[in-house]
Amino acid sequence: MAERLGPPLAEPIFDELAIIGIGLIGSSLARAIRKQNVARRIFVADASPGALARAEALELGDAFTTDVAEAVRDADCVILCAPVGANGAIGRAIAPALKARAIVSDVGSVKGAVIAELEPILPARARLVPAHPVAGTEQSGPDAGFATLFVNRWSILTPPEGADPDAVRDVRALWEAIGSNVETMSAAHHDLVLAITSHVPHLIAYNIVGTAADLEDVTQSEVMKFSAGGFRDFTRIAASDPTMWRDVFLHNKEAVLEMLGRFGEDLTALQRMIRRGDGDGLFALFTRTRAIRLGIVAQGQETAAPDFGRRGPEGRSAGP
Repeated sequence: MAERLGPPLAEPIFDELAIIGIGLIGSSLARAIRKQNVARRIFVADASPGALARAEALELGDAFTTDVAEAVRDADCVILCAPVGANGAIGRAIAPALKARAIVSDVGSVKGAVIAELEPILPARARLVPAHPVAGTEQSGPDAGFATLFVNRWSILTPPEGADPDAVRDVRALWEAIGSNVETMSAAHHDLVLAITSHVPHLIAYNIVGTAADLEDVTQSEVMKFSAGGFRDFTRIAASDPTMWRDVFLHNKEAVLEMLGRFGEDLTALQRMIRRGDGDGLFALFTRTRAIRLGIVAQGQETAAPDFGRRGPEGRSAGP
């Protein structure tokens, strides 16, 4: 059953909101913000004229431009939805145009690097409240978005020290209005948590699919033809946007390397169990990890339906 949004807000939170970057997350935000009456006017900016034209055809905003400074000039809230590595350049471009008390937020999967990059760039009159919606699919581009992407998914806020409480309240209200559960934590803790729950799993998926593609004794056609469910799941993750994930690993390298070190130690222990024929150890490990999966389903962060409940060519169960 598809997730559903609640009733729209009686009064918008923002008069004008700017979305910089109109890929999966940006286009889903635009749809959800429009549907829930979060902002009276949405200004969309993207470096790609093609993506911008598609966004305009889909009526994802009220105004469209490749000039990010123009997009933010009258915005009460600006949400950066570009890859993490682009935040510095975008921040420098929008800084002179931001109006007094404008909120600047983002959707990046890394938070420490975002704060370190944006805080020195943004003017004192702006208010920085980084955010990370823990939601997505392997699809990308303006057509990939859908309004219910964030429903019953977590959005993590990582306000820097001394952040304006009114700005934090408004960003929280935005995410709650479009269906998210909201948690607040420090940027450093966020980056450690996401390293193990998202970043390292993606790295493993990229690696195992690459390993299969490089096997000399197995052809790529055989890999595709005889893929079992586990490998198919890895290929879904490994199909994620390469620019975004390149930037994630380069900007969260310390936490990712720490988690990879722990993973390597655990993998070595698993190798020993297999080598020694330790069936009891393997069974205990698999029982413990199965309980984690059941807990995720019980919390509503995944479905127990076959193929993760995904239906149709777009690979998702929740529609626009």
